Amino acid sequence: MNTDQLRSRFPDEEACRHFFESILWQHGRRCPHCGCEKSYPLNGETSRPGLYECGQCKSQFTVTTKTPMHSTKLQLWKWLLAMYYMVHSSKGVSSVFMAKWIGVTQKTAWKMCHAIRHMMEPTIESKQPLSGIVELDEKYFGGKPRHKVGVRFGRGKATSKQCVFVAVQRNGQVRSALVDSDKSSVLKPLVDDFVDPDAHLMTDQNHSYRKIGQAYTGHSWVNHSMEEYSRGGVNNNTAESFNSLLERAKQGVFHYMSTQHLPKYLSEIGFRWDHRTPVEKVTKKGLRK
Repeated sequence: MNTDQLRSRFPDEEACRHFFESILWQHGRRCPHCGCEKSYPLNGETSRPGLYECGQCKSQFTVTTKTPMHSTKLQLWKWLLAMYYMVHSSKGVSSVFMAKWIGVTQKTAWKMCHAIRHMMEPTIESKQPLSGIVELDEKYFGGKPRHKVGVRFGRGKATSKQCVFVAVQRNGQVRSALVDSDKSSVLKPLVDDFVDPDAHLMTDQNHSYRKIGQAYTGHSWVNHSMEEYSRGGVNNNTAESFNSLLERAKQGVFHYMSTQHLPKYLSEIGFRWDHRTPVEKVTKKGLRK
């Protein structure tokens, strides 16, 4: 769907509002203040469209009440357009370009993008344990040190960069979290939370994973220090692919992700990964990829 088709489907604010209501209230309208399922639309001359009153607590609310869009003064069309750009981008959209595209200030676009990332966080229903073959890896986030002649800087765990733990199910979803280190005592609770006990783990040579893998059906690893990246079906290239998405988003779009807001960026990139649609390509030789 291109932007012309999007505008044709949502020509006015009423269409946008009905769309958001159909998403938020799939099982019937519910008061965000008390949870009551009985409410009534307010159709007075001074009532704005989409305003409801709870039949129990008598509080008034709209579809944006107590959501990340709470108390917004922006048109719902701008929110929908911002969501469209964020979902359809490959690496994300900076707040500077988002502001230009939807016609708001950079500060407003920055807050909107973080609100949308909050909506992209996995729900309880979607947090099913990863199963089958699950690949584990770590990613270290931080800026590159300034070049100094004759000085060799450390990499990864040898630095003070923020460590991100990643678990990816092959042909499935991804889970990620910020961690203090790659020690087994730190990673094991996350692996137990993210991964089904019957899964087969695929990792690199990190010794922490060898301890963790003993509690699972199987565990195979490759030795990157010996330049071994794949051995038959044994590899963690899917997890490496997700990590490369994180790196490209940082280097090519956002340039800097603070530790405070990094979980929001992980939610955004993970959301696009979980909802991606694989495209089958046919090469000149007729082979399918």
